[in-house]
Order: sequence, then C-alpha cells, then structure tokens
Amino acid sequence: MSKSLSGFVLGCVMAMLLVVNTVFWATPVYVCIFFKLFTPVGSRPRDALSRLAAALAQNWAMCNTWFVEHFLPTRWDVRIDASVDKQGQYLVCANHQSWNDIVVLMKTFGNKAPFFKFFLKQELIWVPVLGLVWWGLDYPFMKRYTPSQIKKNPALKGKDMETTRKACERFRNQPGLVLNFLEGTRFSVEKRDRQQSPYQHLLRPKAGGFAFALGALGERLNSLLDITIVYPQGSTGLWGLLSGRLGKVVVEVRQLTVPHEFFVGSYEADPEHRRRFQLWLGQLWQEKDARIAAILAEPGA
Repeated sequence: MSKSLSGFVLGCVMAMLLVVNTVFWATPVYVCIFFKLFTPVGSRPRDALSRLAAALAQNWAMCNTWFVEHFLPTRWDVRIDASVDKQGQYLVCANHQSWNDIVVLMKTFGNKAPFFKFFLKQELIWVPVLGLVWWGLDYPFMKRYTPSQIKKNPALKGKDMETTRKACERFRNQPGLVLNFLEGTRFSVEKRDRQQSPYQHLLRPKAGGFAFALGALGERLNSLLDITIVYPQGSTGLWGLLSGRLGKVVVEVRQLTVPHEFFVGSYEADPEHRRRFQLWLGQLWQEKDARIAAILAEPGA
C-alpha cells in the first residue's frame, strides 16, 4: 500500500513538472510562430525563426529528460553506433511499443542531435494548441488519398507525394531527425498474431509509408538511423514511467546508408522497385527482430 501510494505521489509530481515545463517553453515558441506568420516561406528570417523554435523545443525535451534521469528509478542502457551531426538531416526508423518511446528517443539523443520532426496527417493541423505548434516546428503534414478516391478522380494519383514534398521544403535548410515508426501502431502480441506477422517481437513494417517518406525527403538526408527499443521487464504506459514502474530500457542506434535506387524509383508505379524495396526493408526488420531477441536473452535483462 505504501509503495502504491509513493508511486502515485511520484507520478503526480512528475506530471506537474512536465506540465509546468511545457507551459514555460511553449510561450516563447508561440512568439516565434507569431512572427513566422508574417515571413515568406524559404526566406532567411523564416528559417532563423524555425531554428529558434526547434532550439526552444529541444530545451523543453532536455528538461524533461533531466527530470526522468534524476527523479525516476528507470535504468538506461543506451548503445549508439552512429556519428550524428547537430546540423544534419536524418531519417529515423524505430520499432514502437509504448507512448514512452518518444521520451526514450529524447533521452537517447539528448542535445547531441537535431530535434525530432514527425510526418503528420493533414487533419492534425486542426488539433487545438498542438496543431499550431507542429506547424511552427515545420512538421510535414501528409495528405494521403485512398485508392477509392484515386479511382474516382485519377488526377489525384501522385498528388500526395507532391504535397508532402512541398511540405518538406519548409525545412530543407534546417537540421532535423525525421521520425518514422514503421509498424504504424504500438506492438502487442494480439496485434502480431492478428496480422500474422513473421516476426516474434515486431509487427509488419509499412513499406509504402517508409518509401513515401524517403521519396519526399530525397538524398539530402545524411543517413538512416535504425533504432531498436527494448523494455526487458515489459513496457508500460506514460503513467507507469512517471510513477517509477518502468524498470529498464535498452536502446540501440545504428547508422545505415539508404541505397540510391530507393530515392529515385517509384514505389507506387514500379512493381519491381516495390519488390526490391520490400525485400530490403524485410531484411532490416529481420535483423531488428533478432537484436531484440538477443537483448532479451542477455544476463540481467
């Protein structure tokens, strides 16, 4: 009972710290957004404001990381086999197990890498408060058309890629870690069995979305960062982390070079290109599944 009560108190204190920290850093971010509204796309003043907003957001993340490191009992095992430049652009692919994955990634890179950017659905720009923040941080909003919509209006074919490329132009002169959870949803054994995934610890990767991101970003990317996240004692929700119930986290980062052909080919229009891309991604996912199994088998895991 005492342990449950102390965990509840710890969770409340941590939640309060995160809320206060968010309000503190959101205020200057909104000031940057206000001035961005009056600067032309692609101009130096707009790029400078975007960089300032990203720096403020990274300070927010660093403060959250400090709270997690100093007030929570979670043990961290971070293994980085990559050379990351704070001024570079990287595509990040990671497995997805919990809402805590975002906190884990912030803790992994700290202030050594650019701040994260996410591909978001176009509709999310209307989310109160956060939609404007995402816009101010130049997160690319993706407008996807369903096969039925394209069938009714063939002129829409390829428009989603064109729209996303234009969105990515907003941060062509800015550093960033562009995050993509290839599974599209959090892993669970039930989901794995339902989709008949060939992997033990992973869901099937969504190859189309990943190919879409590569095509939109282009070869200005410095490299691909492949991240494997493992919770040896099991994953928990955000409250589990804040209340001190998340025991250990293992993170592995490796740096990969994306083959040139996957930047220039058409995943949607070329069946042979699509086949090669799926084989390449399948191999990457097999290796990740094997790494998770190896980490879970380590002594003390």
